[in-house]
Amino acid sequence: MARRAGLRNLITDVGGLKVGNSADGKIKSGCTVIVCDAPATAAVQVLGGAPGTRETDLLEPHNTVEAINALVLSGGSAFGLDAASGVQAALREMGVGFEVGNQRIPIVPGAILFDMLNGGDKDWGRYPPYRELGYEAVHSASLDFSLGTTGAGTGATVAGLKGGLGSASTVIDNGSTIGALVAVNALGMVTVGDTRHFWATPFEIADEFGGLGLPHPMPEIAADVRTKFSHASGAANTTIGVIATDFILTKAQAKRLAISAHDGFSRAIWPSHTVFDGDLIFALATGTSGRAPEIGEFIDLCASAASTMARAVARGVYSAIPAENDPYPVWRSLT
Repeated sequence: MARRAGLRNLITDVGGLKVGNSADGKIKSGCTVIVCDAPATAAVQVLGGAPGTRETDLLEPHNTVEAINALVLSGGSAFGLDAASGVQAALREMGVGFEVGNQRIPIVPGAILFDMLNGGDKDWGRYPPYRELGYEAVHSASLDFSLGTTGAGTGATVAGLKGGLGSASTVIDNGSTIGALVAVNALGMVTVGDTRHFWATPFEIADEFGGLGLPHPMPEIAADVRTKFSHASGAANTTIGVIATDFILTKAQAKRLAISAHDGFSRAIWPSHTVFDGDLIFALATGTSGRAPEIGEFIDLCASAASTMARAVARGVYSAIPAENDPYPVWRSLT
């Protein structure tokens, strides 16, 4: 299975998707929205022990609604669930949504991460700002968007480093495209031991996160379990992401794709899926390729979901930039 990145090396290389980011530098938090040009088949898989979600039950294959209009990833812990309300408001103004009689109801599942202890000023008054941030994110949605310290990754951290928003894409042999988007805010580490080398290195394409390869020799401490408990609060976590394809998929197939994409977390973050992470991945199938995968193609698609997600994780941390009162340094500051 040959691998190459798409034109932008972003999830928007998958036809039918746009991404918008919004953030508040004072609170050091923000949100990211994926807007579907047409309703897209969706699913979700949660493997972390501390998730925060909205409208995820409807994504199960046995439930009625077949497609969604947008997805939201947000900071702010439970406060950040408000971001989806702002996205709904923007889409309703555009006449987008599930049609029920003479009403249109935008279907907008979402997930949040914990970035409340990152040095930002969370004294926002009576109501948190996430509803307005969600509204703004929809109106900024485009094919091109920034990575690192932006959107849902604005205040993200990992063990010992600043996290961020990452994305990557892969064009597989049959010409179909798979893309990943992730807000990296893990309890664990994304680098090998005390080195600058990313755990996701075996999947790197064209030096997209530094081209350092794996350390040689591999440090003896590489397998040591190091988490934020070694540095600060261990509760400030959760990595949330989206995996997308241009194939036509059923909801059950989308669910399997989301499950497979979690292997990318395991390849890029050590440890992942802990009881203090709310690790979650949504899957989207836009169908813009015009066809469903054959069984062999679906296996390749699921493998690519894992490798593409691993790359997106590393790219998010690689792209982070410093801000005032950061609890951790950025990757680019390491020597």
